[in-house]
Amino acid sequence: MTALLADLHLHSHHSDGVLDPAALMRLVAARGVELAALTDHDTTAGCAAAAAACAEARIRFISGVEVSAGWQGQSLHVLGLGVATDTPELVAHLEGLRAQRRARLLEIGERLEKRAGLPGRELAAGVCAATAVPTRLHLARALVASGRVRNEAEAFTRLLGRGLPGHVPMEWPALEQAVAALRAAGATVVLAHPHRYRLSNGALRRLIGEFSAAGGDGLEVSVAGMSPRDLDRLATLARSSKLKASTGSDFHDPAVPWNTPGRFAKLPADLEPVAACL
Repeated sequence: MTALLADLHLHSHHSDGVLDPAALMRLVAARGVELAALTDHDTTAGCAAAAAACAEARIRFISGVEVSAGWQGQSLHVLGLGVATDTPELVAHLEGLRAQRRARLLEIGERLEKRAGLPGRELAAGVCAATAVPTRLHLARALVASGRVRNEAEAFTRLLGRGLPGHVPMEWPALEQAVAALRAAGATVVLAHPHRYRLSNGALRRLIGEFSAAGGDGLEVSVAGMSPRDLDRLATLARSSKLKASTGSDFHDPAVPWNTPGRFAKLPADLEPVAACL
């Protein structure tokens, strides 16, 4: 199983990705991926179409989702792999998260209107009408399309980032709630990209300990674009916490070259791959 190319972190246009699920899975298959999971933010709406496309391409498919959670003021992402998408507990949890996203985006629009003199209400309302899972990335794209900024990066550095006119902090449900909702749906639960969180080494170890105690199964150890140093650090944390190790590209957009499907480092041979238990 260590040789299996498993991309367990992929996004379609059902959240903040660009491709529809079928096109995404055709790209995944063309990249040589053998096991793929669709993990859109706070929705499983694309899983049926992705599963059908994988069956055509003769690669294995895993229904998944990436849920938002909070821990000591830090926003986190948790992957649920192998979810039963119609589980009532998960359905209700995801509906609540999407409602929070809509409310936040509309508040961001209000702030952009009042603090930056931009048509924020109109842009935010348009995003919420166009997608069931509105994200700040959608709003950044709308700002680019309206000519207010040159690119998505500028939208975040000038308007949407922390301390800027459009910043609205979010209090997501607690980590334990996220894990419980995913476990109720029969998922293997993985902490997504731990190296990206703004935490000290000690705080990251505490987070991983609490994640494991809550019922977490694995860490995303190898992610596209990470440094060898981060890979070594996460591998060490997976060993010490006795958690399985996952791999994923966190793919969103074919125009972004550094995180194409299947493009990430191999796991160290001594780690137990999440893919082996799916």
